[in-house]
Amino acid sequence: MAPIPRLRPYGGPAILSYGFRPFFLLGSLYAGIAVLAWLPFLHGELAVATAFAPRDWHVHEMLFGYVAAVVTGFLLTAVPNWTGRLPLQGRPLLVLVSAWLIGRIAVTTSGWIGWLPAAVIDAAFLVLLAAAVTREIVVGRNWRNLKIVAMISVLAVANIAFHVEAHVRGLADYSTRGGIAVVVLLITVIGGRIVPSFTRNWLARERPGRLPAPFGRFDVATVVASAGALMLWIALPFGRVTAGAMLVAGLLQLVRLARWAGDRTAAEPLVLILHVGYAFVPIGMLLAAAGALGLVPESAGVHAWTAGAVGTMTLAVMTRASLGHTGHALTATRATQAIYAAVVLAAVARIGAALAPDWSASLLHITVVAWTAAFVGFALLFGPILLRANGPRMQQS
Repeated sequence: MAPIPRLRPYGGPAILSYGFRPFFLLGSLYAGIAVLAWLPFLHGELAVATAFAPRDWHVHEMLFGYVAAVVTGFLLTAVPNWTGRLPLQGRPLLVLVSAWLIGRIAVTTSGWIGWLPAAVIDAAFLVLLAAAVTREIVVGRNWRNLKIVAMISVLAVANIAFHVEAHVRGLADYSTRGGIAVVVLLITVIGGRIVPSFTRNWLARERPGRLPAPFGRFDVATVVASAGALMLWIALPFGRVTAGAMLVAGLLQLVRLARWAGDRTAAEPLVLILHVGYAFVPIGMLLAAAGALGLVPESAGVHAWTAGAVGTMTLAVMTRASLGHTGHALTATRATQAIYAAVVLAAVARIGAALAPDWSASLLHITVVAWTAAFVGFALLFGPILLRANGPRMQQS
């Protein structure tokens, strides 16, 4: 029997031949450009026609704009591997990309068009994504990955709640924490699959010896403890109970990360960066525990998760997937290592701005410059790869 073709015959633009191409490119450009607008908007030096307060616009567009784009690119690339079905491309992919773009415009102009029309337009993207992924998983009978659909659905609900809470209360607090919690849990679940897998494949080929521990009961306990701590944090960000739950989850996450043999990956930054990015998950939980007790500002833990875990992990996944699925060698060039360094610098500076208020102005500017360098740098480095038709080749190591 002939093997299942990985792609339908396709003669359209290369950018629409696979889901990772448009969403990684547009998402990275948006991440870099939107952050450049955030500081002047926050300080009243730039007018943005959004119904959101400056902080909420920044939070929303990073969580439900940028992160949603990268998650979509990852899922549209991973789901065909999970199900054995052909990937979304061409016109159906263009519909999803258009929904994302129109959502960004609607949110940014919601002060003109009204918060409710903007909410409806923006919410459509994640609903369409959940429907598309559900269809592929159900038709492919890949039932174990329905949990990913559940988390995307929760993220879609958090997005809708964000619009409603921001309109009713002026600021979206609960839904901000809800959105962050879902994304951290996505990193915990998906990162718990790809970090040890890619590490094991590289070590087995390049440095035989100690390998990452296989997924087991300890990992299940860590995910459950993390989910419980995050749910507590959404409802009650302060208090001893939340602090205790975050402390336990953070320590479990540290042990989990240590079991993945990341200390043996220094020779290949493309692998090492996955461990560095995941490390911000337990760091964020430990800072959240301290924040729940009033020992540090609450925002320190939040930015360890967002600028740190989200920023670094998404950049790591985008670079790896862009190389692996276009037939390029899975290794980090000096330029790629430079954007890795930039995103880590941005994360450290943003956490530092929360912990050291006297230095916050300077550290925030460092954060913006480094973050933009990382994500616009990705678009400049990998844009030619993503735009060029060269037949994706599936690689898992």
